[in-house]
Amino acid sequence: MPEYIYLIHPIRHGFFDVPTAEEDVVMEEHFQYLQKASKEGTVMLAGPCTDETFGLVVFRAENEQAARSFMFNDPSDKANVMIAELHPFRASLVGKPITDPR
Repeated sequence: MPEYIYLIHPIRHGFFDVPTAEEDVVMEEHFQYLQKASKEGTVMLAGPCTDETFGLVVFRAENEQAARSFMFNDPSDKANVMIAELHPFRASLVGKPITDPR
């Protein structure tokens, strides 16, 4: 199955410094959406940059139309908290599974 990556960027300046209550709710929904997709095997890797610039999602989809549908159904994009940018992707190297350091 083809792989894709989408980047998400906050629409509002100051999002990382002072998120609104609505943005907090939407981003929790975003996390739950990706967590479910990860457990189902769709999402391979997802997370934010620690320099607070963007997040990324690496995932599998049957085709570009399905990839766009998955991306545009991300609650952060649907609620216009983030803007998403899709790209075809190929994972050339995949290491051992990452464990949560928390």
